[in-house]
Amino acid sequence: MVIICITKEVKLKRRRKIITISLPPEIAMEYEKLAKKEAKNKSQLFREMFQVYKRQILEKEFFELQKYGASLARKKGFLTEEEVEKIVFEER
Repeated sequence: MVIICITKEVKLKRRRKIITISLPPEIAMEYEKLAKKEAKNKSQLFREMFQVYKRQILEKEFFELQKYGASLARKKGFLTEEEVEKIVFEER
């Protein structure tokens, strides 16, 4: 009796990519202490820190766009958000 087994090769994608960073010894020590205090490993702490940083960048971009839009609205004589919304929705 001959048994033939055909298998399909499945390539697994890595779920993580290893990166290396260089820190001054004082900051590295603080980082390790913070990870320990937060009961997280260094990778978890880095991921959380990165997400917070990314959110801050997006908020900064949003407020810069908002400031730019407010400046344009004032130049065109619009003084309130209601006036701006009215014009925006009329154009749609």
